[in-house]
Amino acid sequence: MSKNRGIFLKGYVDEGLPTESDFKLVEEDIDLKAAGEALKEGETLVRVLYLSVDPYMRGRMKSVPPSYTTSFALNMPLMGNGVVQVVQSKSPNFTAGDLAVTFAPWKDFAVLPAKMLQKLPSGIVASAALSVIGMVGLTAYFGLLHVGQLKNGETVVVSGAAGATGCIVGQIAKIKGCKVIGIAGSDEKLSFLKELGFDKVINYKGKGYAELFKEISEATDGKGVDVYFDNVGGVISDAVYSNLNNFARVATCGVISAYNEGQLPTGPRVEPALVSKRIKMQGFLVGDFASQHEAARGEMLEWFKEGKLKDKATIKEGLENTPKAFIGLLQGENIGKMVVKVADPQ
Repeated sequence: MSKNRGIFLKGYVDEGLPTESDFKLVEEDIDLKAAGEALKEGETLVRVLYLSVDPYMRGRMKSVPPSYTTSFALNMPLMGNGVVQVVQSKSPNFTAGDLAVTFAPWKDFAVLPAKMLQKLPSGIVASAALSVIGMVGLTAYFGLLHVGQLKNGETVVVSGAAGATGCIVGQIAKIKGCKVIGIAGSDEKLSFLKELGFDKVINYKGKGYAELFKEISEATDGKGVDVYFDNVGGVISDAVYSNLNNFARVATCGVISAYNEGQLPTGPRVEPALVSKRIKMQGFLVGDFASQHEAARGEMLEWFKEGKLKDKATIKEGLENTPKAFIGLLQGENIGKMVVKVADPQ
């Protein structure tokens, strides 16, 4: 008999930073042999090895979530991308021991349809599977190249640049021959961005609009910004908007500065600049490009194998620490992808 723990959501959190008391750890016994024998055709019993925690999950903790998703069910395990190992399988596509990427519950073990599993490419570590060649990497790829319509030689600014998506955006922009300016919140994060090849870095902490506007202008050598990949919103974005060039593009990926707010704060009105500078500003979801995911993942995988893309993860140990890792993500504690290690492969 084995233990099967799960992290459940106790109640919705409509505003403010979630706390560990908003989650509960539930434990039950599981007979792995019996669970395997009870599988239906096309099902797999999996052991969860790694879990990804991501900013979009904050919206799913609200009673009224963003329009593109649903709220997490109360008193049920939360869900997210993860790496699993097959324990038993009633699918011809998987055998015991196979490693796969899937949408997994915050649990030790789960029964999942085999069609939800995608085999982990040979030689790829879990953190890379959840970042560079996972949904995070695809978000960076399509946001920058399709929504941002990046061209060789342009100047790109990335907010939240040391986070999971931002650091990949910057690396793709360098691959495409562009100047990249990264905005992050600590000296450690700025050092990381320099290691990745970012041309200029800016620490936003303790700075208002005027100082940020000046630093961004200086980082571009007064030549302005062609593409802005926005993960943050707020005063950082206000300062970038004022530095945008004619015909600039803004790919709005996230607004983490407002995720814990009950109501969005009022900021500068961007419409005059959008009109006078003919700026294109577009929000997007990675699912918008589902039909192109495989081709993009293949290109990202080649860049990764060639060393052009580097993987970086902040790894927390233990399923019980998943809420703490998620809250830390919302507070900017991570460099690169925030991942929770639940178990070792067996």
